[in-house]
Amino acid sequence: MTNHEIWQAVLAEFELKITKPTFNTWLRNTGLLRYENGEVAICIPSLFHKGYIEKKYHQDIIKSIERITGKPMKKIEYIVENVKNISEQECIIPTVAPITMLGNNFGNQPNASYTRQAVAQQFGLNPKYTFATFVVGKGNELAHAAAQAVSNRPGEAYNPLFIYGGVGLGKTHLLQAIGHSMLEANPAIKILYVSSEKFTNEFVAGIKEGRAREFKDRYRNVDLLLIDDIQFIGGKEQTQEEFFHTFNELHQQGKQVVLSSDRPPKAIPALEDRLRSRFEWGMIADISTPDLETRVAILQTKAQEKKFDIDDKLLQLIATNVPNNIRELEGALNKVIAIHQLKNMVPTESSIKTTLESYAEQSMKRSLTPKELIQEISNFYDIKLEDIIGKSREKRVAFPRQVIMYLLREELKLSYPAIGEELGNRDHTTAMHAHTKIVGEVEENLKLKRDVELIKQRLYVNRLN
Repeated sequence: MTNHEIWQAVLAEFELKITKPTFNTWLRNTGLLRYENGEVAICIPSLFHKGYIEKKYHQDIIKSIERITGKPMKKIEYIVENVKNISEQECIIPTVAPITMLGNNFGNQPNASYTRQAVAQQFGLNPKYTFATFVVGKGNELAHAAAQAVSNRPGEAYNPLFIYGGVGLGKTHLLQAIGHSMLEANPAIKILYVSSEKFTNEFVAGIKEGRAREFKDRYRNVDLLLIDDIQFIGGKEQTQEEFFHTFNELHQQGKQVVLSSDRPPKAIPALEDRLRSRFEWGMIADISTPDLETRVAILQTKAQEKKFDIDDKLLQLIATNVPNNIRELEGALNKVIAIHQLKNMVPTESSIKTTLESYAEQSMKRSLTPKELIQEISNFYDIKLEDIIGKSREKRVAFPRQVIMYLLREELKLSYPAIGEELGNRDHTTAMHAHTKIVGEVEENLKLKRDVELIKQRLYVNRLN
């Protein structure tokens, strides 16, 4: 098993445990430099990453490598090195599309001497996310058809195209596939793919650094603007103002805008009406959870890509046990491949079931909905649901409500506005205060700490029985 395969398996496990933004921020641009006799060297892009990963994920990385290799770990060394300065032989870094940051190269476009793939990466496009690698099923066929229509007739077919659906269902894949398709048709095209979080961060940095003009030029002088997770601009007044003018400028020029979200425009909290109406101008297409046949087809495609020989019946077993989204599906397959290649085993029904055992609880956790969590905690404290969602400030109601806000944040990673919305449309600052309060109390109050653990047991473990 190569260093690359080991590290891919480690990352696959982390993708199942933590949120996508957290994974992309801290772990995606890392690689395994060396693995010898239980001593490991890991490539880290910055000292900032080094400090955070050592503090937050060090023990988890040790356990993951030991589980995958079946050998005890002696030492982990974190080496800070610019990925561009490390050869493929020295450190295999998982393919990831670098997004141009606000800095010295702010606003620069790649020159004509770049290869198409280099240009695509400069635009923030992952080479793996094309129409050719997208598996079409009942849950995504409308979004796929709309994406192809946009790539064939940008600025004319549907503008904007708004794709929404749950986490890990292929929204990012479709957005970037549009970019690849248009770039192939016109190598001189200007494309920009970013998350709404990066749009916000660059906007704020532009203002602070006195480079607002460069920010506007960067976003308004493109032929195709792809924005992922647009729901996160909800509640950000200045960001919404800037995006409103950016959208208008591009739309008036006939340039294409494609947006993704975890919910339709009408359901995005604290979104200005003028933006909501513009998001609804073109086509709104949803992506739903893939059915069993689609999940099996996805696994077949991924197994072929990785040249891993596995029977279709076993792929169906994996697909049956991983029903929620494509990212989890790929993570489960990567784990299966890593373990079987490491142990030089031929996959069987028994070995697949054993491999997926630890996944069951993680999958259950991922499938937990806010409403289920709220109901379970209400039952735990013997409080009526209508009281929890209502306006009562009695301590017997207010405290359980704060615990709910804390766990919605900690377990489901909901934003503060989303938490407020789930609990009777409360202000996001209320959710923020409750979360901060309970974080402190859990550390100091042993009874509360035990209660939280009991609640988690009821949420996950008991649901598995």
